[in-house]
Amino acid sequence: MDSLRGKLLIAAPSLFDFFRRTVVLMVEHTEEGAFGVVLNRPAETTVADAVPDLAELTGAEEPVRIGGPVGTDSVVMLGEFEDPEASPKQIVGSLGLVDPGEGGELRQARVYAGHAGWGAGQLESELERDAWLVQDAEPGDPFSDEDLWQLALQRRGGEYALLASMPDDPSMN
Repeated sequence: MDSLRGKLLIAAPSLFDFFRRTVVLMVEHTEEGAFGVVLNRPAETTVADAVPDLAELTGAEEPVRIGGPVGTDSVVMLGEFEDPEASPKQIVGSLGLVDPGEGGELRQARVYAGHAGWGAGQLESELERDAWLVQDAEPGDPFSDEDLWQLALQRRGGEYALLASMPDDPSMN
């Protein structure tokens, strides 16, 4: 099994559950399961309101993002580090998990409520059913304020770029 750590999972257009039009950054993927963070679901709550202790690292008015349907009362923080070795878990390039108590100079950071998780073999089964498209992640992906689902599909090119132009509500076509 090849690990998907540091890859993006792009929701296939056929997904109509919680993950519809989402992009998940894979933080860990082993035979025991997988852990990732949905990157493109901003919440209405700001970091200052939800976790004021982290507002200095992200900006007080920065929205918390909904990282997934699992553990929504917990926080995952991603950051782009000046020195990637300062991250307790480097993901791709200068991007890694942030432990606020550990330090390390950050260029930027985002806070996520919850995460996406899969048990042993569950993600592989979803991939076999073509529920996800796999794409290399870029360190700046978590910090994009554009439609990341469209951008990731456009980066794949070809027929995927055409899918990127699909309206949010296909009945509007």
